[in-house]
Amino acid sequence: MAETLAVRLTPRGGRDAVDGWAIDADGRAYLKVRVASPPVDGAANAALIAFLAKALKIPRSGVRLASGETARIKRLELDGVDRTDLDKAFGARPTAGA
Repeated sequence: MAETLAVRLTPRGGRDAVDGWAIDADGRAYLKVRVASPPVDGAANAALIAFLAKALKIPRSGVRLASGETARIKRLELDGVDRTDLDKAFGARPTAGA
């Protein structure tokens, strides 16, 4: 079972941290994450994967970048994680219109 997670990544954010949830124009929730790594040679993506794996207590191999390698919004697939695990680690997702 793999959960899909949308993330808005901010490289060179000074530290690795979650800045909370937000809703895009289409009403979809995404997680705002910053990493200290620069967006060079995939360093920011690697830092994002390592950060999420540690936060969710899963191996790095359980976090895959499904789309958005060079985009600010990324879609990740998380193995062995469900929505409850995401809520515990990052707080409850907002719902559109809330």
